[in-house]
Amino acid sequence: MAWLQLHLATTEQHADAFQAALENLGAVAVTLTDGADQPVFEPPPGTRPLWQNTVVSALFEKDQTPELILAALTAQGLTAEASHHETLEDQTWERAWMDDFSPMQFGERLWIIPSWSEAPDPQAVNLKLDPGLAFGTGTHETTSLCLQWLDGADLHGKTVLDFGCGSGVLAIAALLLGAGETTGTDIDPQALIASEDNARNNGVADSLALYLPEQMPAD
Repeated sequence: MAWLQLHLATTEQHADAFQAALENLGAVAVTLTDGADQPVFEPPPGTRPLWQNTVVSALFEKDQTPELILAALTAQGLTAEASHHETLEDQTWERAWMDDFSPMQFGERLWIIPSWSEAPDPQAVNLKLDPGLAFGTGTHETTSLCLQWLDGADLHGKTVLDFGCGSGVLAIAALLLGAGETTGTDIDPQALIASEDNARNNGVADSLALYLPEQMPAD
């Protein structure tokens, strides 16, 4: 089955109205993306800031036509600044992004394993982690180098501070590799939520203290 994907350029002020109208017209999915390379840095949990120039993309079954959809939007007083459409062939969408994230080894002992994969070496130190909102999955060079260093270090009984912890991957890896007292801190509250969830999934939540910088204990 093929799908029609329609892309509409609009503004931050009108994006929600376009989204609601497209959903009412039968869109099975609506996505909002940046239309002019305007970064929106990690927002506080529960907020959703948009870009001044926003592209609203809607996915319809192929029997819909872009001309009729645009006419229906115009009848509601919604006219896009620009538009284009494309045909998408069907695929297993819920698995498409998973193909780019597979088990990764760092050093001799440490692996990062996504939840949908089997551990290549069940006897290794296997850290369970899925990509999420917070930075740190092991794919970036800086994270990879830190993970390799941790794998080669003697961490037993050591105190570890993960400053700018993101997903918590380094702190969790340190704990799984034998570290003792471990603390993570980040300016992004979403990162602390992700770190706590990931620590819990790896059975080390009770050993990882997490703080915003201004909440760090003085000692």
